[in-house]
Amino acid sequence: MLSERAQILLKTLVERYIAEGQPVGSRTLSKYSGLELSPASIRNVMSDLEELGLITSPHTSAGRVPTSLGYRLFVDKLITIQPLQQLEIRELQGQLQPDNPTRAVAAASSLLSQLTEFAGVVMTPKRRGIPLAQVEFVRLAEKRVLLILVTADGDVQNRILLTEREHTPQELSEATQFLNQHCVGKTLEEVRATVYEDLRHLQGNITTLMNAAVEAGSQAMADDPSPVVITGESNLLRVDELSGNVQRLRQLFRVFEEKTALLQLLDHGQHAAGVQIFIGQEAGLSPLDECSVVTAPYEVNGQIVGTLGVIGPTRMAYERVIPIVDITARLLSSALSHH
Repeated sequence: MLSERAQILLKTLVERYIAEGQPVGSRTLSKYSGLELSPASIRNVMSDLEELGLITSPHTSAGRVPTSLGYRLFVDKLITIQPLQQLEIRELQGQLQPDNPTRAVAAASSLLSQLTEFAGVVMTPKRRGIPLAQVEFVRLAEKRVLLILVTADGDVQNRILLTEREHTPQELSEATQFLNQHCVGKTLEEVRATVYEDLRHLQGNITTLMNAAVEAGSQAMADDPSPVVITGESNLLRVDELSGNVQRLRQLFRVFEEKTALLQLLDHGQHAAGVQIFIGQEAGLSPLDECSVVTAPYEVNGQIVGTLGVIGPTRMAYERVIPIVDITARLLSSALSHH
């Protein structure tokens, strides 16, 4: 429960520190806050904010810098967002219209990195959660059938089925027609739960083929060789707050390389409504203690399938990074849904 002037001074301090990277003193606060307060009054408020753990005094300076708790209060209550201009949004939209989902995800990661000059990360779509748009069987040889699965986001998966016997073109056509009638618009998990029951009532001896198709499709959706796309990690080498600690940088880049812990963090963001911000230790990963992670979920046809975001120092321009992450998530959702 901060007073109005304490909120204004904290907001001013965070904004000046983000802009200049130097501890903020009472003279700077007096100049930029718009408050007609004496230096003594400002110092008293600063002392109160420090006791609350919102700001701290570096040993080498008389000024103050925000703590993780101070940043949290700032982004939750005090921030003034700088919305992207329509021209910027149109430029983003133009770059997120590639010819396949994999390129769209890579483009989103690259854009996040370029626009923020930090690391851009995108958790690739979970194939299991994306509905099917088309299924087809193609005869390759006597006992070999090609299964083609097209998902709603435009991704194409091919699997070769080794069948117990040769299937006629009519049987393959019947199987294709059946799966398209019963599977399009459903995820493979839904197909497994519902189609097996319908298979019992099928005429003809294609039940084995259909079962093999569902199993192979499920495996195709489960295959995910690169669950996270990361771009611009090297940008963090130019951040003063991070570059001075070589050991911490090594730990941070290990997180990028191994990806497992990062994937868990992004998965948390997938269950959030809109933009979510992890500041310092909130990320639950010690290599990120001096970093902030700004994430947002993205979707395909109304269903959330992944998360994207930016990793940078706690001293980042949140008022600009937040709308960049938000808009990129919306545009990626649109690109994938209308592919």
